[in-house]
Amino acid sequence: MKSKELIEKFKAIGFKEYEAKIFLVLLTGRLMSATEISTEAKLIRTSIYDTLKTFVERGYCNEIETPTILKFQIIDPRVITDKIEKEFNEANSKRISSLKDVFTEASIAAGYGKDTQSENEENIELIRGFNKHRVVKYTALVNSAEKEILGMNRIRGIVTDELKSSAEELIRSGGVIRYIYKINLDFKIKKEGKLFDATKDDLIRLCRSFEGFGEQVRLTEMNIPNAGIFDGKTAYINVTGKNANAKNKQSDLIIKNSDFVDNLKDMFEFYWQNSLTIDEYEAYNK
Repeated sequence: MKSKELIEKFKAIGFKEYEAKIFLVLLTGRLMSATEISTEAKLIRTSIYDTLKTFVERGYCNEIETPTILKFQIIDPRVITDKIEKEFNEANSKRISSLKDVFTEASIAAGYGKDTQSENEENIELIRGFNKHRVVKYTALVNSAEKEILGMNRIRGIVTDELKSSAEELIRSGGVIRYIYKINLDFKIKKEGKLFDATKDDLIRLCRSFEGFGEQVRLTEMNIPNAGIFDGKTAYINVTGKNANAKNKQSDLIIKNSDFVDNLKDMFEFYWQNSLTIDEYEAYNK
């Protein structure tokens, strides 16, 4: 690769052009004086001393005293890579921490979230397209539920520990969770560290695990929506495009409208009454 291209790559990771030129000369691995380095790098000799001193302080090269002159030699590039990666991670961690602090403080100062529903108790929130934090909305609804969660779901993954913990807490406090799951095998099961296509037995075991922490479960062949009803007040509906796995084709609706929620509850009860218990499904598939 041409040195010009390499210099541009060094600049892309934060090096200045003259630093990149010095670094490329040092990467030959030879023990060199500042004069030799400046000659090969085509830089003025007096301009490279500060950079070489910085490289020594950061642990990129060694400074070696000879009887007549100071010489410099780069250390193992793999060690330098680890050092720079650590610096990047630390800097990025500080930036992320600052980002969270700034937005938290700014949100508090601006009063975000205070009385947001006071003017319009019956509202619709739409989350369209790819949303990295989509699960946050659903988790917040689960966490805020006090009495009842009714859900209809087409399993395409495993319930997170956070959701399971919140559900267990609701049940311990006397709440009720009822879920209807679409009978399908469109998910993976992890066994001995590897992912395998799910079988009917896996579906049964998964639903049994849900029952194990107090959830009431039914199974259906009917084409149920992905939806949830929380305390009879809030409805959550996930709508996917033709390609169900395309994240950017998903939309979520959070609806707080009493008539709509009541209608969705009626739909849930219809599916519930016409679905199979786990025992019935297991017996049917023996």
